[in-house]
Amino acid sequence: MNIRLKTEVPGPRSRELMAERQAAVARGPFHVTPVFIARGKGAVLEDVDGNRFIDFAGGLAVLNAGHLPAAAAEAVRRQSRRFLHACFHVTPYEGYVRLCAALNRLAPGDFPKRSFLANSGAEAVENAVKIARSATGRPTVVCFEHAFHGRTYMAMTLTAKEKPYKLGFGPFNPGVVRAPFPYCYRWPATEDPERVSAECFSAFERAVQSVGPEQVAAVIIEPVLGEGGFAPAPAPFLRRLRDYCTGQRIVFIADEVQTGFGRTGELFACARSGVAPDLMTLAKGLGGGMPVSAVVGRAELMDAPMTGGIGGTFGGNPVSCAAALAVVELFETGGLLDRARELSAALPRRLAGLRRFRGVGDVRGLGAMQALELVKDRRSKEPDQEAVAAVIRHCTERGLILMSAGTYGNVIRLLMPLVITDAQLEEGLAVLESGLERFAA
Repeated sequence: MNIRLKTEVPGPRSRELMAERQAAVARGPFHVTPVFIARGKGAVLEDVDGNRFIDFAGGLAVLNAGHLPAAAAEAVRRQSRRFLHACFHVTPYEGYVRLCAALNRLAPGDFPKRSFLANSGAEAVENAVKIARSATGRPTVVCFEHAFHGRTYMAMTLTAKEKPYKLGFGPFNPGVVRAPFPYCYRWPATEDPERVSAECFSAFERAVQSVGPEQVAAVIIEPVLGEGGFAPAPAPFLRRLRDYCTGQRIVFIADEVQTGFGRTGELFACARSGVAPDLMTLAKGLGGGMPVSAVVGRAELMDAPMTGGIGGTFGGNPVSCAAALAVVELFETGGLLDRARELSAALPRRLAGLRRFRGVGDVRGLGAMQALELVKDRRSKEPDQEAVAAVIRHCTERGLILMSAGTYGNVIRLLMPLVITDAQLEEGLAVLESGLERFAA
């Protein structure tokens, strides 16, 4: 057994630290669990009270290579003995260049590429928009319902969900148009991916026509919704979107911050649909736990901003670059992508049986990016946010870390590290099933 509970959850030390947190930290940052981590390895973490949990949240999609991957940790140690910071704008360093070259080589698309490094997914999105506007000379960006692109102002403007991400922070940036997302489970009258794709694309075209395609710099989309509920965009929709952007000379941006680095069974989710974006934003799984992000794309677009037009003091920090290069190697030669594909094939089959529980309206995802949508009634599809909270609390108290998602807060998302063993996966799923069974009863 990997789960080991020595105390109630949360334990006494976690409760003490939470009291200190309430006194010292602003209330804004939220917590999925009431436990404080002490250490982690692979797909297991231990809290400050000695309780061990199986992790199905993965540090919010960061820990695809697991907690404390040995190769990344060793790369961090080696680099930290040499220098911690230099600023790429002052004295450039090899790690930044090597990481950009690797991303250029791995990104979809048979065309010359360039890359730019930053610190977070939101920074990557902000810079992708800047690059697209600089390259096209156009002002408007089209995004989608249910989207999440980050918490800085342009990224927050592109994000769909008002509460809590945008509440009280307006006004937001101009020049943004929002189109429907092909959310098959909640599409009116049909869940058929082909029909949803066709109807949704027609609505997208109408949204673009409202401003004129000649005014649109970029279209940005998550191949699979992240915070919006883990709904995959059907491949036919993404392909039509790609073709439309090409025809209208609009920059097609794929936000792969959460889907990238093996999460969907391929290195990048776009490969599942046979789509090569003009620009791609990356973060989370790229750094193996260290903060780093990237914009990767067509060389002529990436080179549009003048020298000094994009950058940042800490972007592409040398320690983070070292960790990211180790992660890339794990996927290329360390067998991690093979494990991602195994998990991506097995997990959907294993989860399909969870439809038997009352209130499970939909089981969906792409590869190892899977989710359960809970509803009060399968006919009305009324979201059941309370049930999700109850199931997650049940699982936490029994040693499984889970997260919710969704515009309506009624989705349980699964983001276990890709290095999880079959035994750990089954142990975690057994806890999840016990929660669903209790809810159904």
